[in-house]
Parts: sequence; structure tokens; C-alpha cells
Amino acid sequence: MTDERKVCIVTGASGGIGSAVVKKFCSSGYDVEMLDIDEDALKTVIEKKKLDPARVRCHTLDVSVEQQVKDTIEGILDARGRIDALVNTAAIIGKYNPTIDYTFENFKRIYEINVFGTFLMMEHVLPIMKKQGKGSIVNFGSVSGMTGYTYEIGYGSSKWAIIGMTKNVANEYGQFGIRANSVSPGWVNTNMFRKSVEDYKNFSDSQVTLGPLGRPAEPEEIANVVYFLSSDEASYVNGSNVLADGGMMLG
Repeated sequence: MTDERKVCIVTGASGGIGSAVVKKFCSSGYDVEMLDIDEDALKTVIEKKKLDPARVRCHTLDVSVEQQVKDTIEGILDARGRIDALVNTAAIIGKYNPTIDYTFENFKRIYEINVFGTFLMMEHVLPIMKKQGKGSIVNFGSVSGMTGYTYEIGYGSSKWAIIGMTKNVANEYGQFGIRANSVSPGWVNTNMFRKSVEDYKNFSDSQVTLGPLGRPAEPEEIANVVYFLSSDEASYVNGSNVLADGGMMLG
């Protein structure tokens, strides 16, 4: 391997959670490859988070387009010589609606990004990790992927699929030293959270359920869970879906 520092790939790296994950891995000694569809947003994250440009690199792509994924990962391997961690945060919620009004276009695009994008990233990174004999993958489920919340049949079911895919990969590739786990947050204090709250009000007068802690998670709190799962301290954690919801699902 060409570099002694470990390398982490983060998709959706300009988002609230994604950018916090990037910062966490950088501060923990990793070089980070930032992937997102919005190039300007990636550059803004580097400036706002005061990241070392020598330690992070930006890649603009649509994770649902296989050739873009393939080319990007090949370029990362050529430049870095290794991929130690893959964190798939890229996701969209889409438009809330009752099932009969949930357009196929909306449903399909959610699956393209959330499910197909996560699959494609894993499909093209796994051979590299297998050759290395080591690696960690962390995908993003959600409390929405653990129960049947109303008005989000596309988003919720996409997260169920991601949790399931994660377990498939954990079972298949644990023998090669590769661990795969998922994190399922509840509400997180991001722009996506605020937009979702406003969108949800179109269908329900009920208040957002935050759980016993009475607040959404901060992105950094979720990033801490992701980093732990990727670290050697979690060396025997494989195939788990870690619920990080502040107790939201307790009732």
C-alpha cells in the first residue's frame, strides 16, 4: 500500500451527517475521499470544517450511476493504494405522501440513490477490501427502516433494504476480514430534518416524536457511532444494525 494513513470513503459527504463523518475520520488520522453530487457543497464543507486540503479529496458523482461509481473508486485506489473504510450516507427522503399518492417516479428515485447507490458502492469497494484482507463498511438505515411510519413507503422501505443488504454482506465477507454494519438514527439536527418536519405537516398535525432525550441527535453524535463501528475497537461487531435514536422507538 502506498500510504501509511488509512483511507475512508464517505458518500453524501456534503450533508449534515456526511460532513460530520468526514470531520471525525480526518481528526482521527484518516485521509478522506469525499463523494457527493454537489461539487460546490463539498468545497464549502472543506472551508467550514477547516479540513486539510492535503488530507481530503472531492469527487462529484451520482452514486446511482454505475460507471461513475466504478471510475471514482478506481481513481481513489490508484491515488491512495488502499480503502479501509466505506461510509454510505448518501440518501434522499423524497416526497412524503400516502401510498396511493406516492408517485412511482418519487419511489424509484429514492431507491436509485438509497438502495442502488449503496449497493454499487459496496459492489465496487468489496473486491479491494477482499484483496487487502480487511475493511469496514457502515451503511445508513433509519428508524424508518425498522417500523412502518406513515407517508414514507419509499424512504422507509429503502432503509429496510439497506439494513438487509448490510447483513448479507456481513455474512458473505466476514470470512475475508471485512465487517459490515448499519446505523439507524432517529431525527438528526440537519437541513433534511427541518425540511422533513415541514413536509410532514402537510399530512399530520401530530408533533415530531423525539423520544426520552427530547431532542434530535447532533450530526457529530451519529459520526461518533460510525467511527466506532469502523474502528478496531469494534473488531467483533459484524452484521449489526445499531439503533442511535435517543430512545425514540421506546414508545
